[in-house]
Amino acid sequence: MGISQNKTTEPGKPLKGLASIYANRFVGLRTATGEIFKHSNLTAASNNFKINSWVKVTNLSNMKSVIVRINDRMHPRMARMGRVVDLTKAAAKLLGNFDGIVGVKVESLSDPADVVKIEHFLDPVAD
Repeated sequence: MGISQNKTTEPGKPLKGLASIYANRFVGLRTATGEIFKHSNLTAASNNFKINSWVKVTNLSNMKSVIVRINDRMHPRMARMGRVVDLTKAAAKLLGNFDGIVGVKVESLSDPADVVKIEHFLDPVAD
């Protein structure tokens, strides 16, 4: 039983809202993609972007950014509270170690060249 996707943001159209950090109780459970959830991954949950899409999340209080892959869905209650993305601790650390929630801008990376750059960054020995 999965959580349905409410809407998909158009590529290139930024979405502003709140980001939160995954609760520790999800560690070791399967995400919507079937992966085992770990806080050390640069992944996120969102109901606004397609599964396995890459997004850039920018912390609006300090303008730090991180690129994450959407691999899970949030509970609809989170969306009603204004949350647009739920991040791992690794992603939150790169945004400035916020506690709780923070205002963010989330942008879909639709250009295939962007994804190639990301994959090369994640595995720099691949050519």
